[in-house]
Amino acid sequence: MKFAKRVERIKPSPTLAITAKANALRAEGRDIISFGAGEPDFDTPVNIREAAVSSIRDGFTRYTPVGGIDELKDAIIEKFRRDNQLIYKKSEIVVSCGAKHVLYNLAQALFDEGDEVIIPSPYWVSYPDIVLLSGAVPSILETREANGFKITPDQLEGAINKRTRALVLNSPSNPTGSTYTFAELEALAEVIVEKNILVISDEIYEKIIYNEFPFSSIAMVSEDVKRLSIVVNGVSKSYAMTGWRIGYAAGPEDIISAVTKIQSQNTSNPTSISQKAAVEALNGDQGAIGEMVEEFGKRRDYIVDALNRIEGISCMNPDGAFYAFPDVSSLYGRVYDGKMVSDSASLAEYFLDAANVAVVPGIAFGSDDHIRLSYATSMENIREGITRIKNAVKNLE
Repeated sequence: MKFAKRVERIKPSPTLAITAKANALRAEGRDIISFGAGEPDFDTPVNIREAAVSSIRDGFTRYTPVGGIDELKDAIIEKFRRDNQLIYKKSEIVVSCGAKHVLYNLAQALFDEGDEVIIPSPYWVSYPDIVLLSGAVPSILETREANGFKITPDQLEGAINKRTRALVLNSPSNPTGSTYTFAELEALAEVIVEKNILVISDEIYEKIIYNEFPFSSIAMVSEDVKRLSIVVNGVSKSYAMTGWRIGYAAGPEDIISAVTKIQSQNTSNPTSISQKAAVEALNGDQGAIGEMVEEFGKRRDYIVDALNRIEGISCMNPDGAFYAFPDVSSLYGRVYDGKMVSDSASLAEYFLDAANVAVVPGIAFGSDDHIRLSYATSMENIREGITRIKNAVKNLE
C-alpha cells in the first residue's frame, strides 16, 4: 500500500503509546503503575456533567455553527476578560474538538512549505508533528535546566530568520512545568514585535499552577504583541474534561476566520453536548479547580522530593502542570541482565520490564537526558511507583 509522504514525516504520539502499552500489560495481568497519562484522575465536576445531561434532555443534539455556539463564545470572552484582562470579540474566537485540534487547524491555516516554526525544547510531543503535517519545518530551540527550561530573548532573536513564521510558546509547560513570569514574557514580546512573527501561546495548563505563582499570557503584555498572538486554551485539564474534547483559540479576526474555514472541511462543529458542558465549566462554580490543584500540589511536593532522594536522579520543582521531568542521565552506562541503559528510551524500557512502572522517555519531548512522570494519579500509586523505581535503580550495575 502506498501512503502519502506526510504519513512518513510523523510518528505516533509516544505518550498515548506508553499509556496503551501499560493498559495492555494490565490486561495480561501485570501490576503496572503508569506515570504516562497527561490527564487529571479526577471526575468532571457534577455541575458540568449535569449541564450535559440537561442539554441531551432538551434535545440539543444537532449541528451547531462550525466555530462554536454563541453562548460558549460569550463564556470564553468573559473568561479572558475575568482571568486575563484581555478583550476579544466573538469573531476573534473559535471552538474546536480539543486544544490539539485548534493547534492542528492553526498550522494548516498559517504555515506553508518552507516556513519555519520555532519550538522550544523540551516540547509537548505533538508540536513538531503538527508543524510537519502542514509542510513547514520545526526549528527546535533548546533550553537549559539552569534557566528553568525557558528561552531567553537573545536565544529567540538568534533563532529567527527570513523563513520564520511563528513561535510556539507553552506556559505552564508540558513536560517541564516551567511557567514564564510577566517580565520574561515582556522581554520575549519585544523580540516578537520587532521581528513581526506570530506567537501561538498554548495555555492549556493555565489554572494548574502552584505557590500562588501569578499566571500571565503573553497577549497581556501589549496591544502590539496581542495582534500577533493566538492564545490556545481549553477545558480538558482545568476541569478534568479530557474526553469531552473542547478547546478554543482567541486571536486576530482574519486568522480565526481562516481556522474556522479549515474546520468547516475537517470536523465541522465540536460536539453540541460538550459545548453546553463547557459553558457551565467556564461560567459555573470554579471551586473544583482549587481542590484539584491543592491535591496536585501535595503530589508534586512528594514526587519531586522522592525523586531527588534517588541516587543518580535530580528533578526540578515545576511551577505548573502535573509533570515531573527528572534528569536521569547519570544512570546511563549502567547495566542490567547484560543490557546497557544508554538513553531515556532504554531506561523507560527497564523500568517497565523490571519494576512494572511506565514512564515516558524524554527523547519524545526533545531531551534524552530526562524522563517524564505524570503525577495525575493517586498518591498511593505515586508512593508505590517511586519505591519501585528506587529499587530498580539500586539493581543497576
